[in-house]
Amino acid sequence: MMRILTASTENIDDPAAAIDEIKAQLDLEHRLLKNSVGIVACHYEFVISGTATAISESLPFDIAGTNSSLQAVNNAKGTLLFTLLVFTSDDVSFKTALTPSLREGVLEKKIVDTYREAASAREEKPVLIFTFAPFMLENSGDDYVRILSEASGNVPCFGTLAVDDTPDFRECYMLFNGGHYKDKMSLILVYGNISPKFYLATLSEDKLLDRAALVTSSEGHILKEVNGRPVVEYFEDMGLTKASETSYAMASLPFMLDYGDGTPPVSKVFIGLNAQKHAICAGAMPEGSTMYLGVFDKDDVLLTSGKLIKKVLQETPSPMAIIGYSCISRSMTLGSDLFAEIDLVLGEITKNTPFFFAYSGGEMCPTRINPKAAINRFHNNTFILCVF
Repeated sequence: MMRILTASTENIDDPAAAIDEIKAQLDLEHRLLKNSVGIVACHYEFVISGTATAISESLPFDIAGTNSSLQAVNNAKGTLLFTLLVFTSDDVSFKTALTPSLREGVLEKKIVDTYREAASAREEKPVLIFTFAPFMLENSGDDYVRILSEASGNVPCFGTLAVDDTPDFRECYMLFNGGHYKDKMSLILVYGNISPKFYLATLSEDKLLDRAALVTSSEGHILKEVNGRPVVEYFEDMGLTKASETSYAMASLPFMLDYGDGTPPVSKVFIGLNAQKHAICAGAMPEGSTMYLGVFDKDDVLLTSGKLIKKVLQETPSPMAIIGYSCISRSMTLGSDLFAEIDLVLGEITKNTPFFFAYSGGEMCPTRINPKAAINRFHNNTFILCVF
């Protein structure tokens, strides 16, 4: 048996009131089972005020998550909001873990060692790894996903990078058990007889431009050459020279990246140019992959999100819970209509379906599951769902 609970509060500057409100909604005395864990999303003001820490420390289970620019649960949505989803079960169990700082040293060793230590107490593999990380230009989310996939034997990974609503994303924290970090990753390993399903939406096929380009030189998330020419010349050919010189100006022009291995293309975002005039992207750009520039707008965000939630409910008419993350770039296309994507989803699901949603600085979600393994990918411009 598993219960999934949600709660929220707008009490940023009154920790005691926030704790009372969260506990009243969760009703833990009557609803908590043997094993529990929480997933959090909140505005960074909850971190700065100390209220996020106070709430986490008041609860009798581990909590992991990120801050976000906007979040929602069934009965609440907002920017200045703290949201919490709790898994509690007698036969599904959880193990949490926190990496050391990911700024210095060997990234792979730190993540692998953290995962292996957390997983060492169990003979079986987890059925799911929830993954939460800060937004760091030093590292690529693709590296996180690749390393975890290799370490775990391709266990499905689902999660997010932190994001905020500051102009330069300076307040992006990963949250773990009352602490907040700009340089650490947290994991929730899930064990038991559950079978989560994964869904994602990017942009419609008719939004892709006709001019494919081959990645001929790159280093991780740094794109150097396209079609054998400097990447800045590619931007010139596309009429994007001015936009490329402004950080995040091309967030609404995603690259769909085809790895050429039979897996579905994934979306990546161009962030800006470095001193060498190479493109800094929000995900790895492997040499030999083919990229297609797309055009993103509000109508397509709502169209693709609407199709996705309808597909979910067709396949699982009465889900136990739905967890969703949507890229901050999708939010940017909505302009002043901040809640349009959330309202669309909330309008489709029933009030009895526990729902948790937050905007993301990068999305981790499998693109394919087979009986032996998941193909995990890191995405941008994408709406991802984990359905129980």
